[in-house]
Amino acid sequence: MTIRSTARTLAAIGAVAALGLAACGSDDGDAAATEGGEIVFWTPHTTPQRLAIQEEVAAAFTAETGIEVDVVGLDAAGANQAIVAGAASGDMPDVVLHRPDQTASWAEQGLLDPDAAQEVFERLGPETFSQHAVDLVTLDGELQAVPSDGWGQFLYYRSDLFDDAGVEPPSSLEDIADAAAALNDAGTTGIVLGTAPGEDYTTQTLETLALMNDCQLFTGSEVSLSSGQCAAALAEYQRIQAESVNGDQDVESTRAAYLAGDAAMTLWSSHFLDELAGLDPNFPVSCDECADDPQHLAKNTGVVGLFTGPDNPTPTTYGLTMNLGITRGADTEAAQLWVEYALSEGYIELLSSATEGRIPVRTGTPEDPDVFVREWRSQPLGADPSAQMPFDEVYSDDVITAVVDGANGFSRWGLGTEHAAVAGSLAAQNALAEDLQSLFGGADPASVAEAMQATAEAAAGGSGE
Repeated sequence: MTIRSTARTLAAIGAVAALGLAACGSDDGDAAATEGGEIVFWTPHTTPQRLAIQEEVAAAFTAETGIEVDVVGLDAAGANQAIVAGAASGDMPDVVLHRPDQTASWAEQGLLDPDAAQEVFERLGPETFSQHAVDLVTLDGELQAVPSDGWGQFLYYRSDLFDDAGVEPPSSLEDIADAAAALNDAGTTGIVLGTAPGEDYTTQTLETLALMNDCQLFTGSEVSLSSGQCAAALAEYQRIQAESVNGDQDVESTRAAYLAGDAAMTLWSSHFLDELAGLDPNFPVSCDECADDPQHLAKNTGVVGLFTGPDNPTPTTYGLTMNLGITRGADTEAAQLWVEYALSEGYIELLSSATEGRIPVRTGTPEDPDVFVREWRSQPLGADPSAQMPFDEVYSDDVITAVVDGANGFSRWGLGTEHAAVAGSLAAQNALAEDLQSLFGGADPASVAEAMQATAEAAAGGSGE
């Protein structure tokens, strides 16, 4: 590496160029590892608190190996721009923590080193990783990056209100709709979930509910959103939305409604867990009971991570993983050592930078298959370091188990297949969320499925598929 700097957050390619971001520019991995050397690590965890934790882990790695790690905070959009520019100029990071859609794009451009990733994966033990996480970054039979952590989309439900209404916790897509209706009849808004057009949250909600019934974007080489499974999933989505509040719902409105105690259920990622427990001052709990007990909602909320559907007996949900990719032209051996360290000695401390949103998908070691899950369970929860609490002191074993199972058992449209680019494009544009609007107005679910089919076929045709 040619330039050493402190950890910094870069929001766009212009900032990258202005700072003269360090590049690898050398294939001499052996020299880097044996003579110290320096590597650049890009991370999307860019808040000062999270960067500080990652720097601490990097410093410990340097003390052990002599290899310096330049930790660079760079959001996903900035990374997408910067890595293309870096490839053109020869200024590339050595290791990038990134999403599966980025894996697919960068692999197609030849920016990742699959052989380097595979070697690390084999040394750590393939059996220690979630197979779902591995599948998301395996393209044409080749592992492109090493899975690090992930999160799932979960159903949060008010266990006290369910008990009062005599309703069992949902375990299927149909159950969610039935429970929402029952809780509405009992006097509480049954559920709040994404419906606003053009919103990422609505796109995620759609894919979550669709996957529950094995509604797939592609079957083989063909778009399959007009299938019976998709029409049935949309019918349940329509039923669920009818038991919700009027108007468009987004991330902010659904969060606020549940934290105020105004809804019996919501669909949210695991990032909601610290807010729900009153541990994020940016999003305070505001239910009537919360004034006396800020953890009232956490104590009275159950979590379900995986669901079946009328046409799908295999429980699943939606989620996202973060993966450690080694770039072509990296100081390979030094980069591999850093990835191994980040998934072993430094793993739990790195996950603790955002415990609720960084759930281990490497559950343990060959010798102790569950060690990382056990250690992760007691990591700090909360946005304010001075007011954090251990995760397992806030939530029950049942909740934590559901969170881990969801993060290690989800599926995704297109990712890990030759259709990843189409899936990524549809998600980025929220195109299918636009098609949903007629569904919420009472349109026939099968006709909405046909409209989504046409949108996806147009995207596939535009990509050359």
